[in-house]
Amino acid sequence: MDEDEIMTDVAAASSTASAFDSFNTKKSKGKSTETKDSHSANNAASDATLPWVEKYRPVTLDDLVSHKDITSTNENRLPHMLLYGPPGTGKTSTILACARKLYGPMWKSMTMELNASDDRGIDVVREQIKNFASTRKIFSSGFKLIILDEADMMTQTAQNALRRVVEKYTRNVRFCIICNYVSKIIPALQSRCTRFRFGPLETSQVESRLEHIIQAESVNITPEGKNALLSLSKGDMRRALNILQACHAGYEIVDQDAIYNCTGQPHPNDIHAVMTSLFNDDFTKAYSTISLLKTMKGMALQDILTEVYNSMEIYDDLPDNARVYILDKIADVE
Repeated sequence: MDEDEIMTDVAAASSTASAFDSFNTKKSKGKSTETKDSHSANNAASDATLPWVEKYRPVTLDDLVSHKDITSTNENRLPHMLLYGPPGTGKTSTILACARKLYGPMWKSMTMELNASDDRGIDVVREQIKNFASTRKIFSSGFKLIILDEADMMTQTAQNALRRVVEKYTRNVRFCIICNYVSKIIPALQSRCTRFRFGPLETSQVESRLEHIIQAESVNITPEGKNALLSLSKGDMRRALNILQACHAGYEIVDQDAIYNCTGQPHPNDIHAVMTSLFNDDFTKAYSTISLLKTMKGMALQDILTEVYNSMEIYDDLPDNARVYILDKIADVE
């Protein structure tokens, strides 16, 4: 084989290799594009199936719609805190947003969160909480944060063991104790914390947040349905979002009937019929009317009593002695 043939074969092999490399490069780019598209599609699918309570949970302190007096506390002087109040009023969201503001993207490594689903007996206080509180991060300054959610479910022994840990490791850590009933927290632990009460949210605050979610999720809701939703939420944002999501999944148009059917609460028209029968009919007919409503609509007696009590405010012309007598008898029945 002469020299010209050898050079021709080398050139052909080189061009073939270049074409193969170019094909592989295009193929790898296509795979990376497909991978990115699949990841974005998976994230979109997970967001679509995520409960709205978690999907729209406030991330920063500015996202919170209430309790501005509490959220304005200077983080540099953050004390041990005891957050208490009814469910769905923003206690956990507030302290998690505060942790994000304090520690930035690494907030999870500087925060320890224990919920009621975790074992929080005296062994956990002595081992996990004590070990986390007694150590410091090498490249981080300042204190760490321990969040004890639903602390009113902790045993008395665990609370007594915790009070010494709170005192001993104040230099390294801050404790945030969250509960619904402050009376179930021992006085010795209460005295070591600054107490913040989270009351039920105002109707305007719940409504403003619901408006944002209704527009984001394209919920077809009527004004009557929105008023019913605000009435049933009773200042509980979590309850309002759960009802709204359930109704949006089950009904094309979320109206007043859809709200009450989804929650199982007595409809206002049924309660009005009960009140009219109680005031105008004799005992036998009123009893049969209420029994028929319970059977046909599947209403619980407890719900009827609650709604009858709430509807007593409507009857302004009712004498005071009659009102007191009725409320006393409702209390006896309950």
